[in-house]
Amino acid sequence: MALLVHLKTVSELRGRGDRIAKVTFRGQSFYSRVLENCEDVADFAETFRWQVASGIDSNEMLEIQIFNYSKVFSNKLIGTFRMVLQKVVEEKHVEVTDMLIDDNNAIIQTSLCVEVRYQPTGMVGSWADEDFLGDEPLHEEEKDSQETDGLLPGSRSSSRPPGEKSFRSKGRQKTKGGRDGEHKAGRSVFSAMKLGKNRPHKEETQRQDEPAVLEMEDFDRLAIRLRDGLDPDSVSLASVTALTTNVSNKRSKPDIKMEPSAGRPMDYQVSVTVIEARQLVGLNVDPVVCVEVGDDKKYTSMKESTNCPYYNEYFVFDFHVSPDVMFDKIIKISVIHSKNLLRSGTLVGSFKMDVGTVYSQPEHQFHHKWAILSDPDDISAGLKGYVKCDVAVVGKGDNIKMPHKANETEEEDIEGNLLLPDGVPAERQWARFYVKIYRAEGLPRMNTSLMANMKKAFIGENKDLVDPYVQVFFAGQKGKTSVQKSSYEPLWNEQVVFTDLFPPLCKRMKVQIRDSDKVNDVAIGTHFIDLRKISNDGDKGFLPTLGPTWVNMYGSTRNYTLLDEHQDLNEGLGEGVSFRARLMLGLAVEILDTSNPELTSSTEVQVEQATPVSESCVGKMEEFFLFGALLEASMIDRKNGDKPITFEVTIGNYGNEVDGLSRPQRPRPRPQKEPGDEEEVDLIQKLSDDETDEGGDLASVSSSPPMRPQITDRNYFHLPYLERKPCIYIKSWWPDQRRRLYNANIMDHIADKLEEGLNDVQEMIKTEKSYPERRLRGVLEELSCGCYRFLSLADKDQGHWSCTRLDRERLKSCMRELESMGQQAKTLRAQVKRHTVRDKLRLCQNFLHKLRFLADEPQHSIPDVFIWMMSNNKRIAYARVPSKDLLFSIVEEELGKDCAKVKTLFLKLPGKRGFGSAGWTVQAKLELYLWLGLSKQRKDFLCGLPCGFEEVKAAQGSGLLAFPPTSLVYTKKQAFQLRAHMYQARSLFAGDSSGLSDPFARVFFINQSQCTEVLNETLCPTWDQMLVFDNLELYGEAHELRDDPPIIVIEIYDQDSMGKTDFIGRTFAKPLVKMADEAYGPPRFPPQLEYYQIYRGNATAGDLLAAFELLQIGPAGKADLPPINGPVDTDRGPIMPVPMGIRPVLSKYRIEVLFWGLRDLKRVNLAQVDRPRVDIECAGKGVQSSLIHNYKKNPNFNTLVKCFEVYLPENELLHPPLNIRVVDCRAFGRYTLVGSHTVSSLRRFIYRPPDRSAPTWNTSGEVVVNMEPEVPVKKLETMVKLDATSDAVIKVDVAEEEKERKKKKKKGSSEEPEEEEPDESMLDWWSKYFASIDTMKEQLRQQEASGIDLEEKEEMDNTEGLKGLMKGKEKARAAKEEKKKRTQSPGPGQGSEAPEKKKSKIDELKVYPKELESEFDGFEDWLHTFNLLRGKTGDDDGATEEDRIVGRFKGSLCVYKVPLPEDVSREAGYDPIYGMFQGIPSNDPINVLVRVYVVRATDLHPADINGKADPYIAIRLGKTDIRDKENYISKQLNPIFGKSFDIEASFPMESMLTVAVYDWDLVGTDDLIGETKIDLENRFYSKHRATCGIAQTYSTHGYNIWRDPMKPSQILTRLCKEGKVDGPHFGPPGRVKVSNRVFTGPSEIEDENGQRKSTEEHVALLALRYWEDIPNVGCRLVPEHVETRPLLNPDKPGIEQGRLELWVDMFPMDMPAPGTPLDISPRKPKKYELRVIVWNTDEVVLEDDDFFTGEKSSDIFVRGWLKGQQEDKQDTDVHYHSLTGEGNFNWRYLFPFDYLAAEEKIVISKKESMFSWDETEYKIPARLTLQIWDADHFSADDFLGAIELDLNRFPRGAKTAKQCSMEMATGEVDVPLASIFKQKRIKGWWPLLARNENDEFELTGKVEAELHLLTAEEAEKNPVGLARNEPDPLEKPNRPDTAFVWFLNPLKSIKYLICTRYKWLIIKIVLALLGLLMLGLFLYSLPGYMVKKLLGA
Repeated sequence: MALLVHLKTVSELRGRGDRIAKVTFRGQSFYSRVLENCEDVADFAETFRWQVASGIDSNEMLEIQIFNYSKVFSNKLIGTFRMVLQKVVEEKHVEVTDMLIDDNNAIIQTSLCVEVRYQPTGMVGSWADEDFLGDEPLHEEEKDSQETDGLLPGSRSSSRPPGEKSFRSKGRQKTKGGRDGEHKAGRSVFSAMKLGKNRPHKEETQRQDEPAVLEMEDFDRLAIRLRDGLDPDSVSLASVTALTTNVSNKRSKPDIKMEPSAGRPMDYQVSVTVIEARQLVGLNVDPVVCVEVGDDKKYTSMKESTNCPYYNEYFVFDFHVSPDVMFDKIIKISVIHSKNLLRSGTLVGSFKMDVGTVYSQPEHQFHHKWAILSDPDDISAGLKGYVKCDVAVVGKGDNIKMPHKANETEEEDIEGNLLLPDGVPAERQWARFYVKIYRAEGLPRMNTSLMANMKKAFIGENKDLVDPYVQVFFAGQKGKTSVQKSSYEPLWNEQVVFTDLFPPLCKRMKVQIRDSDKVNDVAIGTHFIDLRKISNDGDKGFLPTLGPTWVNMYGSTRNYTLLDEHQDLNEGLGEGVSFRARLMLGLAVEILDTSNPELTSSTEVQVEQATPVSESCVGKMEEFFLFGALLEASMIDRKNGDKPITFEVTIGNYGNEVDGLSRPQRPRPRPQKEPGDEEEVDLIQKLSDDETDEGGDLASVSSSPPMRPQITDRNYFHLPYLERKPCIYIKSWWPDQRRRLYNANIMDHIADKLEEGLNDVQEMIKTEKSYPERRLRGVLEELSCGCYRFLSLADKDQGHWSCTRLDRERLKSCMRELESMGQQAKTLRAQVKRHTVRDKLRLCQNFLHKLRFLADEPQHSIPDVFIWMMSNNKRIAYARVPSKDLLFSIVEEELGKDCAKVKTLFLKLPGKRGFGSAGWTVQAKLELYLWLGLSKQRKDFLCGLPCGFEEVKAAQGSGLLAFPPTSLVYTKKQAFQLRAHMYQARSLFAGDSSGLSDPFARVFFINQSQCTEVLNETLCPTWDQMLVFDNLELYGEAHELRDDPPIIVIEIYDQDSMGKTDFIGRTFAKPLVKMADEAYGPPRFPPQLEYYQIYRGNATAGDLLAAFELLQIGPAGKADLPPINGPVDTDRGPIMPVPMGIRPVLSKYRIEVLFWGLRDLKRVNLAQVDRPRVDIECAGKGVQSSLIHNYKKNPNFNTLVKCFEVYLPENELLHPPLNIRVVDCRAFGRYTLVGSHTVSSLRRFIYRPPDRSAPTWNTSGEVVVNMEPEVPVKKLETMVKLDATSDAVIKVDVAEEEKERKKKKKKGSSEEPEEEEPDESMLDWWSKYFASIDTMKEQLRQQEASGIDLEEKEEMDNTEGLKGLMKGKEKARAAKEEKKKRTQSPGPGQGSEAPEKKKSKIDELKVYPKELESEFDGFEDWLHTFNLLRGKTGDDDGATEEDRIVGRFKGSLCVYKVPLPEDVSREAGYDPIYGMFQGIPSNDPINVLVRVYVVRATDLHPADINGKADPYIAIRLGKTDIRDKENYISKQLNPIFGKSFDIEASFPMESMLTVAVYDWDLVGTDDLIGETKIDLENRFYSKHRATCGIAQTYSTHGYNIWRDPMKPSQILTRLCKEGKVDGPHFGPPGRVKVSNRVFTGPSEIEDENGQRKSTEEHVALLALRYWEDIPNVGCRLVPEHVETRPLLNPDKPGIEQGRLELWVDMFPMDMPAPGTPLDISPRKPKKYELRVIVWNTDEVVLEDDDFFTGEKSSDIFVRGWLKGQQEDKQDTDVHYHSLTGEGNFNWRYLFPFDYLAAEEKIVISKKESMFSWDETEYKIPARLTLQIWDADHFSADDFLGAIELDLNRFPRGAKTAKQCSMEMATGEVDVPLASIFKQKRIKGWWPLLARNENDEFELTGKVEAELHLLTAEEAEKNPVGLARNEPDPLEKPNRPDTAFVWFLNPLKSIKYLICTRYKWLIIKIVLALLGLLMLGLFLYSLPGYMVKKLLGA
């Protein structure tokens, strides 16, 4: 079904202008082309078509809007036409002429004529000619044949059967808009080719309205794509980074980045902190944690007899490998029980994940997460415990944000913080991974043929020279199949089975075919299976599954050599340069039911037989046809210029002739043949009907004929193909799995379009173009249409082709993903506003990543195509093209992006040869046309070639239609002239040791090249030169060349003195083409200058500003061309400048330079710099500073400001760079260049006069800021800032909140103990520090939480019209504060006020988690630092800029248009000498006292073998060098230094402060761990006043004493004087007025004796804290703070070696001296004694059976210790023979310990081993462990149960044994928690637990204990005895008698035994004995009686 709208004309328009129409139906809009300079009638004559899936309803609307089109501003609506489609539905065809209505629904004169047609029949995607409106059927047909005639040799057009229209000819008429075939969704596949205005034929000349190349400003490009139904938003901009946008479909984009970055090694550092372990399985284990990364193992120390050891040990692993190898390494954390020197210990459990998983986490790290341990040898067992650790992976240059190391007090939620990536379930199950290896084919030979020939000669057998087997690596394990001897096509049918937890934390599985060899096995090829791509973890997801499918392996070239230099490629490192083999494999995953008893519980890798699969399961074998035509081969490196060159194209092993494959793999049924047999007959049975027999003898031609190159210039050669273009074609057979590739292609198309659109938007933002949000909306619109188009295409194809399970599941999940993406894009489009563009852009980037991920097809089918340049039978250079990009399809979207297009390929060197500078040079540039498709679709293979050729066929194929040509001869050629306008380049790489270059540019076009002149010693050359290329011959049709000119390559070189040239970089451009019949004039000509990004390898190497035009030379010769004005600059030789109209418009500017001084100049040529001078140059003009006469004495300049005038372009983006050079003036008038710096953009130095109407300038009216006494500081920040015009008082009403809080306190107190107010005398600086850290963490948490809120809030604010009131920044702040207020008062009675109560009394400082500079823009508010560079830019990415810095220039610049506005110069106190730099301080030397406070270091890199370091601080400033060596801290990676250092320095000579951390060594020199450098001078002079931080409150005594020698009021007075601000006016008390701001606050202060005095300091301080709100001069002042600086080590550049927390105060010596430094020495731990009395136990499990009585009993004793002090463990005496589980002890333990209350840790100092030099300090959580044991005489005692109590928060004991339950310890019920440090004394019953066989906790006893905590002083005053000893002894326990052993009281025991237990047994035995006695007597006496009886006696 389709709706067709034919818009004919719009008449009676008013005025004259460009018109455009927009036609909308069902929300989908199409645009017409732009009609330029229309007067009253606009003749559109365009047709639009909508494919409709559901029938059109009679009340649906069609809307047509007519606009006046504007290039710059938004389009202006003229009028709208709306039509209800009722009549159309009934009549199917309606023609209407009607008036338009305007915005107000009023009818206007303008009328419109439109024809609408509705076709309810027909299917989506089907098409028929009669679908189209038959306005000009004849023309259509004529054009068709005319076009075709131009394309084909004469015989062709007649040979086509009349009924059949060739598809090729349709292809000719794609609308010019379709870039790479991007046609809008919702249209039929082919309609786009025919609808709208057809491309006029070459003879027709009406094309003025269609520009072909898109320039930046040229919004006419609408005309190009509008017919494709795109929004004006979605028009592509000529991207500055890439080529100008492609217009037609003939060429595909080249790839700019050349160098392969894959295999290159880099520095990585893996750091693992093992903090603690919990819930380890096993009784009384002695655990050690082993951390293993790759093959490196490190161990923690051993902790004795504990199930929850605490380690806090830090390990670092350094690697230098390529990223692929690094991310596949496995990190394994395992816990081992009782490991020592002699025994390896037993594994408790382990956890593993790969490095890649960690690296892909946010911030590349897991912080404080719990790893779940499992036992790989026993998968039926459950979890074996948890290890808490931090894992981070840092690559070079990665910046890791370490969460702040503060005291972690919050109780651990283990389940919520597992060491697993997001989305992985906590309960992972065991699973089996079956990797099925079926067979391989196409293997290369892996042995020398010499041996084979000898064997053949002697034995006569001819074997395949390879013995393959397959090895699979997964999750640190590997398994391999059997070896198949001598087989190029081995058959295995085996499966390798891995058992691992699912989902696995290892992303990739590596499958390798290896060759078995007696000496060493080598890899033949490697394939990686990415598990994320073959599974989906969503709720509709699927388990990993793959195949059975073929995967292709690539690697080194196939010829066998003994030492293969590219062997790494076969291991999977780097991009393979040749096809190696293909392997048929499958993968399946089965989740195991671990409860099943038959399951083998080991995870060993197993190899077993697999069921073979049929050949057809991988798809039906089809014959594929690859065609290529070489249109141009140029830029051939001169090294290869002497021998003939041929190009070889291969696909798989087809076409590969040199390597001598034994035979090409044909599908099995075909007759096999050796390559030498001529009589090959290919049976092409089922070609299409009209081609049954033209297969003929189609032998493949895979390489071009050899040809000698000709010289282009001194570096490059070219092959003179001229009009004869060689062709290649290859037939090959592959399983037909095109559908996979088609789906990938559709997604790739969507992604390419999205990427292009996003680049445009970024470019618009960067160049500050108007309306980037519109373009972004257009991009999103395109994206959602593309997604829906994918759904309709993919939906048709479900179930049509033989596919694997993965294909089905992937298709489903892709459809789900794209559907949701389409919807998200729609909703996002609505949200794109002016201010949210950047945020939304980031979200769109996520879409792009997702699309690229989905489009990557894991199941290969057709191998990639390789193009090799061969010289002398050697392979020189290659290019690789994915086959999916070349694949043909009749559906436009499925077409590969390079199929039937001319592709520009740059050939590169293979493997490692291409690393570094070798990879920068082009080996050859090819223009190659490629087509790949089924043989039966072959008739279209020439459809995309430039027209105007004749085919030359091989002899046997001459008469056949579809027989491919061996070469093409172009009969049509056009003459052109190219003009390259090379204006300037900027930010080039330095090519000389001086740090500069002598650059020139070389421009290549086809086979000509020209150079610009060489400009000496500059990184920003302004060549201003036009290069003219004459006599260019281009082959093909003229109009095609207009739309698709070849690309221009520009290379930039550095000219060396020896005549050698060094390569600097390369870029590409497309010229703007003017045909002979076009006028040279606007809008397209003259072309605009554009920036092109220059690349060297993968690095950007600057920008080129240039324009290129290609002008057709018509029949009249060059006379028609626009004239070239000859060389104007005769002094420059015959050099033509860039003509007017192209070169930028210039204006006069003045540049003022502030010369301050030079710093840290290094030696030049071993001589020290003594008399330096600075030269400034910009656009040919410049100025020199005054000379510094003695650099050592005073490195500052004495003349501060100089200026010069210069002509600069009006457009700021085109401003030339400014060069700063420092020269040293030596004796005899010699000058030496010291170093240089290029300011590439002057934008930040352009003076913009302040907007005097802005609220900040308005000083009328007053704004009052109020501060009540004793406000909690938090509350102060909730003030909203109003603008200065509203005279308002802002009060923070604290009273209400106070009341609220008191209420809450009362309510909360029932369950929450009252928090005592901290005593002032108890507080110290550390209290303040820790309180601040808590605040910082809280703020970070809230920022994350409020990120989303902010956005909503912003949009809300906008609608409420607050725009004028609040600036964006403040709005954000207000929103954040709002949030803070909300989160802090969750409602009465929730007890969440506790933290705030605690904080309210402690003053805080600001803890910055980064350097202070990053918070205050490097303190460059008026004094900038420019790094001076010298030396070449490094070859590899490794050489950082750091190594090239030879010094720093301090100064500033100011650029402004020349007549300066009057008001600036008329301002009060304007000093013309200083120009724009008014009010800067003097730069004379000044003496300063520098006070450095070093708080602590975190995460230092270990420096000793034991994995620790002994750090100390070293400080350097000028000549002062302080090494605090004697105070080193032993074996600590997180040392607390707590020291301050005073240094006297004189600026400017000594201004760079270095704070370093060294590792102390007993023997040898100390090692540097890392250092940080601080530029004190910038801080000292900054307006932010970074000399001494402003505290939050003013106080004259106590821990928060004011540090600055100047009081707040003095500082305020001085700031006002310097900023020429009116004020400060103090009075009445508690009030100060500055400018128009009034601050009120407390007016009294208490001194240390409690006396109150009146003071102005509080309000002055308030004014300082809000100084940034003062109009005109306000800026943020640096608060009292601690900054965190990364430590770096020059030996390991770019990788952080730890962090240092410090702050610096500076006091000028000419001011009053500051007080004594703050005491920040580390807190000394307080000594405590914990007394634990074990009274009784109950319900203890009974372990022993009594030897005599068989009764269950236990000999109980209790053991206790404090964590970390296991060696001081204490035992009670033994309660023998407890029969009921009751034990009585009355036993006292004494545990003395040192405790740090702030960190809640016990501090232990002890020697690590007998060899240790000194004691190491450990900090360990305060935990008491109690265990019950069963004592045994001869064997080891049995462990029964334990409990560990955290002394800060443990469950309060139960009153009685009955109430004591197991849940108290497991935390399953809410138990009130107690802290021994608050309660001091607690008594109660606690449960003791142990694990049973099923690893579940069970209750094994209860203990009644009393805990009593005393400080050391109290304990001394009130001593007690250990156990039951004096003093204060405990009474002996009253134990029952049975407790004594039987031999001590035998009678009792016997009585007990007889009377109680064995009473009945004894009775039974006695009775039985009596019975037996009777029977015996009876038998004994029986014979006598018998005799008596018989005898009758």
